Amino acid sequence: MEKLKVLIEQYGRWKPLEEYLLRIETFVDSDFGSALENAKSLLESISKEICSEKGIELNSTESIGGSLKQAYKAIGFKGGDLEVQLSTSIANIGQQMGNLRNEIGATSHGRTMQELQIRNDGIDELTKEFLINTTILTASFLIKSFENENPRVKQNIEKIHYEQEEEFNEFWDEMYGDFSMTEDYTYPASEVLYNIDYSAYKTEHTNFMTSERDIEDE
Repeated sequence: MEKLKVLIEQYGRWKPLEEYLLRIETFVDSDFGSALENAKSLLESISKEICSEKGIELNSTESIGGSLKQAYKAIGFKGGDLEVQLSTSIANIGQQMGNLRNEIGATSHGRTMQELQIRNDGIDELTKEFLINTTILTASFLIKSFENENPRVKQNIEKIHYEQEEEFNEFWDEMYGDFSMTEDYTYPASEVLYNIDYSAYKTEHTNFMTSERDIEDE
């Protein structure tokens, strides 16, 4: 689970998936049907996002297995025997999870409490662990593979260098003067703002530069 959490933290576009992870962790012991339902939804969401990003339209009735297989192809895996086997295995895992979810899910055919309990108790702990771990590994594999092939362009926003902004610094210092800590330590207001709250400095600098341009245009 932690591996997937790290990937989600690393690649911000997947942050909404954290809701599924929380539900899986919440229900895995008390209501495995609900945990499995969220595990299935987790894989479906990843598949749909990948296909959407790659311009592949999924059928509204596409099975979880079919969605996973399409996502695998969308990433760019094709051709080799190993790749075909992996694609098929991932799709089969998803399909079987979907089938099992229908069998034990709380919304499946309005089962009685006794029937639901029997269904949940019918899955041993090792099988539960295998299914959840497989889900996490599959999700991690798809996200990592997709991000490696389709990295988002990071905006290179150059930081303002204090020493190069003499005009704005002088303007700010004329308004607010110097700040003295002791007789030996006195700092101009602009330098204090820059080092204490860079975001505020950047905002005021932008406002100043905009005002200067407006004046020049008049």
